Amino acid sequence: MEESNAKTTPRRPLAYVIVASFLLGSFSGSAFGVLFAVSLNSKYYPWREPAPAPLERLAPVSAEDRQVIEAVRKVSPSVVSIVVSKELAKLYNSTGTFPFEQFFGFEFAPSVQPPQPGQKQQIGGGTGFVISSDGLILTNRHVVADAEAQYEVVMSDGRLLPATVAAVDAILDIAVLKIEAKDLPVAPLGDSSKLETGETVIAIGNALSEYSNSVTKGVISGINRRVVAGDGYGDSEVIEEALQTDAAINPGNSGGPLISLRGEVVGVNTAVNRAGQSIGFAIPIDAARVVIDSYRENGRIVRPWLGVRYVMLTAESAKANGLTAERGALVVGGGQSEGAAVVPGSPAEQAGLKAGDVLLDVDGVPLGTDHPLASVISRKRAGDVVSIRVLRETTEMIVQATLAELPADLN
Repeated sequence: MEESNAKTTPRRPLAYVIVASFLLGSFSGSAFGVLFAVSLNSKYYPWREPAPAPLERLAPVSAEDRQVIEAVRKVSPSVVSIVVSKELAKLYNSTGTFPFEQFFGFEFAPSVQPPQPGQKQQIGGGTGFVISSDGLILTNRHVVADAEAQYEVVMSDGRLLPATVAAVDAILDIAVLKIEAKDLPVAPLGDSSKLETGETVIAIGNALSEYSNSVTKGVISGINRRVVAGDGYGDSEVIEEALQTDAAINPGNSGGPLISLRGEVVGVNTAVNRAGQSIGFAIPIDAARVVIDSYRENGRIVRPWLGVRYVMLTAESAKANGLTAERGALVVGGGQSEGAAVVPGSPAEQAGLKAGDVLLDVDGVPLGTDHPLASVISRKRAGDVVSIRVLRETTEMIVQATLAELPADLN
């Protein structure tokens, strides 16, 4: 038998398995690496994620939020920031310091040299809002109380304009500024008599004299509050029928508008109770409207005057004084330092009012802690004849009084 020279190639099944496993492992590892890298990108590089859904696909603004937004848009263009400045020479004293630094809350740069003539420093700020397109601005009296200071307003469009104090109200914490401008956006005035406790309101102002047109929201927390407000210069006044709100009112907000969801001014922000939390007060716009109308008609603020000194009665105080009336204004003297109960020559004296009389109604409006005599009279005008129902001892009577203009020496 002939022997064959052909060689048979040996089979290597194990080698094939190893190569196939290596290739498969490489592919799997690469795929896992890609997936892991994508995961890391999504976690640590969120800006590489796909773009968010279009705005129309997001949840819409709530109906109440939309009302707030529209109300703010309506009023904000008429809101201004008030800048109060003063010459440093009038603040500087012989010790080389500024004695009002802590009071005003502004940090003056230390200096060993007296200030140069005409050099000014901002010492305060506040807020106001435009009430006529030709440049009348309403604010608080205490914002512009310094006769030696200079005032400027920052308009909503960024313009800085000098302002003069056109008039101040001796009774209410209200003042009118005048700037030289035309075609200004005017804040619409509402009706504060229709406000209800719990109603949503919005405060707009120059918060901390730094953040202009800041917006805060809250509710009417109370109506007809009696507030004694100081102006920082030692003077104070009683604000009758004040609106209480929990909308944050910060320093610098004074004089700014408190507005309703209708986009109407219902109050002038004026005071904060620092002992409480979120307790602020505003002058009702109905009371401020009297000041506005008086200035427009007379070029100055004319206040009606009756001429009596009095205390408002409660059921407890009436009982303590042996009075049969449980409410009203009791005409009383203030002692030698404050004068007689009825001012000589006043409309009250001419009408025959006397000490000890209890004034019950004025033109049918019942007098009480919710409707003090001063507030009711302030709604009238000088020259108006008012009908007053009076309790004298045990007899009721009606007297007529012709209101006069508040004398200048009582302003």
